[in-house]
Amino acid sequence: MKISQATGDGQQATGKSPPFLLGLVSLSFCLLLTACQALNQPQGLTVSVQQVLTGRDIEVTGIVGHPEITERVRLEGIDVPDLAQHPWGEAAKNWLKQAIGNHPVLLESDLEPRDDNGRRLAYLWQNGQLLNEKLVAEGYAIATPHPPNRKYDQRLARAQDRARVLGLGIWNPSQPMRLSPGEFRSSKGGGREDGWVDLTG
Repeated sequence: MKISQATGDGQQATGKSPPFLLGLVSLSFCLLLTACQALNQPQGLTVSVQQVLTGRDIEVTGIVGHPEITERVRLEGIDVPDLAQHPWGEAAKNWLKQAIGNHPVLLESDLEPRDDNGRRLAYLWQNGQLLNEKLVAEGYAIATPHPPNRKYDQRLARAQDRARVLGLGIWNPSQPMRLSPGEFRSSKGGGREDGWVDLTG
């Protein structure tokens, strides 16, 4: 009888998880989640933004080894309307300027850190937010794959789907942007990417 009773108690005990076991599982899950988040933290250079030139071009200082030099940086994985594409170009520039404010930003590189012109390409982070992605999600920019730099292509594509569904910015059905930035530049016959148009040719 004692053996049967002990077995019965054992079975009854295993029917309910002890509170300390539930706590241990929860703690383990939290630690694992924290570790995964830490591994996914962006790595790069923390710099100060001196000027926002367009919705995807900025000038920064504070590059390690060259703190006095101002360097131009282009946001990777996106394209934005030219400044001459009213009102979207100025809107993108103003949004980025306001988002950055006076705070430092982190520049994260991909496989190719510079373009053919030697300009630094980067994903722009501030307070844990990817500003390239935010520009697309709010309808100020277009997701534009630039292989081999594909680190955040899926995130940028999802952000664009969101903006299109919600009709934000360039996707606003009452005031849509008729030409992509690339098409607009081509139509200007020598239009520059900073919004200026070369009329001398």
